[in-house]
Amino acid sequence: MDGEILKRMSPPPVRHPAPAFDVFNIYFEQIYDPTMHVVFVFDGEVDGDVMREATKRLIASDPYLRSRYAEVDGRPVWEEIPEELWEGAFVLAPAGEAENLLPPPLDVRSGPQVRVNLYRREEGDLVAVTCHHGFCDASGAITLAKDLFSVYRGIMEDPDFRPVPRDPYDRSTDQVLALYSGEERERALAEEEPFVDRWRFPVERDGRGTPRIACRTLPPERLGLAKAFGKENGATVNDVLIGAFFLALLGIRNDPSDRGAPRSILTSADLRKKHPGCHGEGLPMNLSVAYEVTLSAGEGAQLRDIIDQVTAITARRKAGSLGLAAILFYEEILAGGMPAVRAFYDGMLGRYQASGLKNPVFSNLGIFDPGDYLPVPGKDGGELGLLDIQYLPCVCWPYGFLMLASTFRDRLTLMTAYEEGPYSTAVVERFLEYVDEYLP
Repeated sequence: MDGEILKRMSPPPVRHPAPAFDVFNIYFEQIYDPTMHVVFVFDGEVDGDVMREATKRLIASDPYLRSRYAEVDGRPVWEEIPEELWEGAFVLAPAGEAENLLPPPLDVRSGPQVRVNLYRREEGDLVAVTCHHGFCDASGAITLAKDLFSVYRGIMEDPDFRPVPRDPYDRSTDQVLALYSGEERERALAEEEPFVDRWRFPVERDGRGTPRIACRTLPPERLGLAKAFGKENGATVNDVLIGAFFLALLGIRNDPSDRGAPRSILTSADLRKKHPGCHGEGLPMNLSVAYEVTLSAGEGAQLRDIIDQVTAITARRKAGSLGLAAILFYEEILAGGMPAVRAFYDGMLGRYQASGLKNPVFSNLGIFDPGDYLPVPGKDGGELGLLDIQYLPCVCWPYGFLMLASTFRDRLTLMTAYEEGPYSTAVVERFLEYVDEYLP
C-alpha cells in the first residue's frame, strides 16, 4: 500500500517530443531490425572500467540518450528513465564472442539509447557502439561514437572528467522546413513522384531466419580506380557505387524481364550535407532521407553504359529541394496521430506482401576518418592503434535488402546484414562478388 501511495505521489517522468523522423524510423521495425553498430578494431587492450564509466557519463549528459521511446496519451515522446534502468548499457562480452560479431538488437522502448559492447581478443579489442535508427541515423551513430571516445579519453586524463551536459535540443526538421517558402513546399510535393516497387532481391522463402553479416573489403588501389573512372565520366564515387549496385542486382536476379525495363533502387542523403550550418551538426539525430533512382540497362550492360543515367539523376536531386517532400509527407501523416502512422505502415507492409516487391536500398556512408576518434589510450596508458572501423547495417528480411559502403584508410568495404533462411548466404555472397566485378 505504501508503495502505491509513493508511486502516485512521485512526479511524472520528464518527457520530450519525438519528431516525425524518429517515429517513422522506429516503425520501420516491421520490415527490418533498426539496430545499427559502429565497430572499432584496436591493436591492444581498452580499459574496460574506464569505458564502462565513459558510457554511463555519456548517457547522463544527454536527455535523449537517457530516455526510452513511449507513446503517452497518443503522443510519441522520449521519456527519461532513472539511472538504475541503465543496466546493460555497457557489456563486456564473454571470450570468443567476437568471432561472429553481430551484437544483439537494442530495445528503443526500454532505453537508454546507446549500448557499448567490448570484445576482448588476443590481437586487440573490438568496441561496438550500438544504437537504434529510431534514435539517430548513421551519421548520428558515428557522432555518438566520437562522443564516447572523447569521454573515455577525458576520464583517462582526469578521473573526475564529465562531458558538458546538453539541454533538450530540437530534434525535429523544423529548421530545414524554415529554409523553404510555402510556394516551394507546395511545388516540392507536386513534383515528387511516389516510390514504385519494381523488383526485389532474390529470396528463398518468406518469414524470419538467422541474422548474418556479409562483407567484402577492397584494396586501396580499387578506390583509386573508381575515382579515376568517375572523373572520366563526370561522376562521383557514390555514383559509381550506385551503378555497380544496380548492375549486380540485374545479374543476381538473372530475370529477362529486367532487361531494358525501368528498375529502381533507393539511396540515402544526409540533410546535414545538403544544408551545412543547419541544426543537427554534432548531434545524434535522424536527418537522413531516401530517394529513388530509376535506371534501365540492356543485356550485357557495363558500368560505362549506365553511368550517365546515374549522374543525371543524382545531380538533379542535389540541385533540387532534396528531402523537402519527404519531410512534408511524414509530418502530414504524424499530424493525423499515431493511428494514422500505424495505418500507413500496415498499408505499406500489405503492399509488399501482396506484390512480393521491394526496391533494394544502397547507402554510402563515406570516409571514416581515424582522426575523429584518436588518440585512444590503452589500459597500460599507451596509445592504441586503430586498425579498422566498420559499420554493421540494419538486418533485413524479405522483402527488404540493404547494402552499405564505407571507406577507411582508402579501403572500400561493401556490407550487408540479412537473415539466413529467407535469404541464401551463397546468393548474398555472390551478389557482393558481382558488385566487386562491376566496379572499375
